[in-house]
Amino acid sequence: MSPKISAETILAALSKVQEPELHKDLVTLNMVRDLEIKGAAVSFTILLTTPACPLKGSIEKAARQAALTVPGVKTVYIKMIANVPADGRLRGLLQLPIRNAIAVASGKGGVGKSTVSANLAVALAQAGARVGLMDADIYGPNIPTMMGIHDIPGTKDSKLIPADAYGVKVMSMGFLVKPGQPLIWRGPMLNSAIRQFLSDVEWGELDYLIIDLPPGTGDVPLSLAQTLPLSGVVIVTLPQAISLEDASRGLEMFRTLEVPILGVIENMRGEFFGSGGGEDLARVAKVPFLGAVPMEQSVRIGGDTGEPIVASRPDSAAAQALKSIAEQVAARVSVTALEQNNIPKINII
Repeated sequence: MSPKISAETILAALSKVQEPELHKDLVTLNMVRDLEIKGAAVSFTILLTTPACPLKGSIEKAARQAALTVPGVKTVYIKMIANVPADGRLRGLLQLPIRNAIAVASGKGGVGKSTVSANLAVALAQAGARVGLMDADIYGPNIPTMMGIHDIPGTKDSKLIPADAYGVKVMSMGFLVKPGQPLIWRGPMLNSAIRQFLSDVEWGELDYLIIDLPPGTGDVPLSLAQTLPLSGVVIVTLPQAISLEDASRGLEMFRTLEVPILGVIENMRGEFFGSGGGEDLARVAKVPFLGAVPMEQSVRIGGDTGEPIVASRPDSAAAQALKSIAEQVAARVSVTALEQNNIPKINII
């Protein structure tokens, strides 16, 4: 006679499976849902904190192995879903239904910051997240070109409707000015533009708003940090010393503003620019190193043609690096959001 399988014995087995980022077990975190037992078959759902979870496969494997240790269990069916926790500081702000706002910054221009922003946004959308991409580089709005879009659908109820590309909602000053028209703006006008991009755009429900900042430590990053409590910032740098010096200044500016530093990305790694500088910066600043993106011609071609490499050449080394970085960013944002909200369990909103 086969031993009787109970929900208690299954949950006891799953309580030994740790969520690697949150350092607690799946049962304590309330991540196990819809448990059903039919004969020797067990099925349940695991609720992740992000659809871009970098450890999704290992969590599923560990949960399956744990359930199979229960006497009598022969088959285990697992469904993986996600519910992205919201950064508590964003609740009620400008009445925005945005759960997490992530800035992508650099100390200087020409390091591929906009390329990284576009690909991170697309990679998160590919994973199943609801993503917006705000081009806050007022002076040099390149995101429309990189995403292959040139205008927005129009307005609705006095709000701008963002463009949509690769499953990402996109807004940029590039949609609102003539090609080549310079913007000669000072601080108050920049601050107003940033606020309008947040409050006067119909973003809808977003898990992540990726914000492509202009280079440097000027008015726009300061205005944004004062207007919108950022869930975190990603610092993009090239490997060589001159880029690292500028990136370090940008990093310390956000640290002074008490914006969580999600980590450093080393872009364009390879024979031309060298390698290792991003890791050095992360080590000295005592922040995570999120990864290095190799220098590939296809990245540049994708940016010029409006086809981000994670979509046009998903199997390339650069695309794989960017996808891995997107997963790490999403995981760190989820951990930060849960810590800020002091939430002991993950509950569906």
